[in-house]
Amino acid sequence: MSGALAGTGQLVRFILSRDRVRMSVWAASMTAFIAYFSVALSTVFDAPALAARAQVMRTPAGIVMGGPGYGVDHYTPMVAVANEGTLWMVGALSLMAILHMVRHSRAEEESGRAELVRAGAIGRLAPAAAALTTLALHLAVITALCALATFAAADERSLPDALALAGGSALVALVFGAVALVAGQLAATGRGTLGLSLAALGLAIAVRAAGDMIRLEGSALSWFSPIAWAQQMRAYVDLRWWPILLAPALGLVLVLAADALAARRDLGQGLLAARPGPARAPQGLRGPLALAWRQQRGVLAWCAVGMGLMWFATGTLMSMLEDMAADLVAGNAALGALFGTDPTGMSSAFLGVMMLFVALCAAVYGIVAAQGGPRGEESAGTLELTLAGPVGRGRWLGAQLVLALGGSLGLLALSIAALWLGTVAVGLEEPSLADHLGVLATQAPATLVFGALAAALYGWAPRWAGLSWLLVAATFVTGMFGVLLDLPEWALGISPFHWVAAPYTEDPAAGGALAMAAVVVVLLVLALLGFRRRAVVTGS
Repeated sequence: MSGALAGTGQLVRFILSRDRVRMSVWAASMTAFIAYFSVALSTVFDAPALAARAQVMRTPAGIVMGGPGYGVDHYTPMVAVANEGTLWMVGALSLMAILHMVRHSRAEEESGRAELVRAGAIGRLAPAAAALTTLALHLAVITALCALATFAAADERSLPDALALAGGSALVALVFGAVALVAGQLAATGRGTLGLSLAALGLAIAVRAAGDMIRLEGSALSWFSPIAWAQQMRAYVDLRWWPILLAPALGLVLVLAADALAARRDLGQGLLAARPGPARAPQGLRGPLALAWRQQRGVLAWCAVGMGLMWFATGTLMSMLEDMAADLVAGNAALGALFGTDPTGMSSAFLGVMMLFVALCAAVYGIVAAQGGPRGEESAGTLELTLAGPVGRGRWLGAQLVLALGGSLGLLALSIAALWLGTVAVGLEEPSLADHLGVLATQAPATLVFGALAAALYGWAPRWAGLSWLLVAATFVTGMFGVLLDLPEWALGISPFHWVAAPYTEDPAAGGALAMAAVVVVLLVLALLGFRRRAVVTGS
């Protein structure tokens, strides 16, 4: 084993140096999320409001989007954090773990770098061991930071419960990191590995939701999902540690399975042979637009399914959420400034806040597709092969951006339609379909600004393309807290949504939407011009 693990320490140091910024961003984001959630529920929501939240968490949609319902009879702020936040923490950390393992295992083999590394004094198991070690160290740091943030921000200061909330989520995420390691032995490509791993995560979420819907506080079916193990620790209700012991046990089994499978395959190959394609491509697959569709259709389809279900479920809860907002406004002056105190306009203001989340979700897809897909092709060296044929730079990037921004627009339309269908399913007649279509027309140009900005940054300076995420953060802060913080007009103007009509207003003006559409066009032109002028850099 010492020979098989030779060089693990060197690879660990290399990964930590290579991903230090990426790891720091994840740690800071998760810490900020749990701290904000704890402070918000402890300061904004009083006892009646928490009781209303508990009623929501008893509904099927609340169970699917939250937890099994421990402590709903005595719903304190930290019980709400544990019951509603654990699923989101596990989901985010599991996604991070999957991406980390794919990046440092199958993706390295696919690029050919793993073969160069293995040519040195590096053991057969060292790359996988280094990836798992760095993932475990990263999750340990996140656990410590999140536990301290929860302990400091909460009124119910219980360090064991804070550690259970953060540590349980981290151990489940480590399980899905091991799942990605197994998937990397089966699939022959990084995309295939990512797809199998995300499918396993989605299946675990579905099994947990189905099990908890059978019986409040969980049924036997719930225990077949690792996500339930973190939730069944019952943090801040009736803390128990033994359920999470299942996570390291399963993780060890998966690691041993990955080792056994790795011994049966060649480097760079997968046990599941790639399905051979036809000898001749059909006419519909010839061209950069068809290539872009082939590359993005899988991610777009999964995003459509997830966002459609999430916003449909939100629509079914809209009446209860609006009543909860009205009760909060009645006893909280700060929320009155955000939603207004007029009952006739409060509903529109609340829906406007919901629409901010809808639009930002669609905008995030635009950013990922506009910079991630093109940059991935460029880094892997496949872009050079594509451009060596009869395909111009502008035509290739234009096809990628058509799919990226078109997908963002499609997700926005789908989310708004799902939200409307959810309200119709529970008998709500307002806002009408025409009102939702008006919101789509005004919000669409502002939503596309995010993807267009990412494209412009990629066209001129790919290494700085990540700055487009700062616009997402600024938009969220100004949209949610701009009024409460009394921010100046120039700060509010950073958000593209500041320049378009507020959602669900009686007479939405078209001037702002046209201005944002012009901004999108200018950014896309800049993206094409910059890409035509700069060099293509393999491995960037």
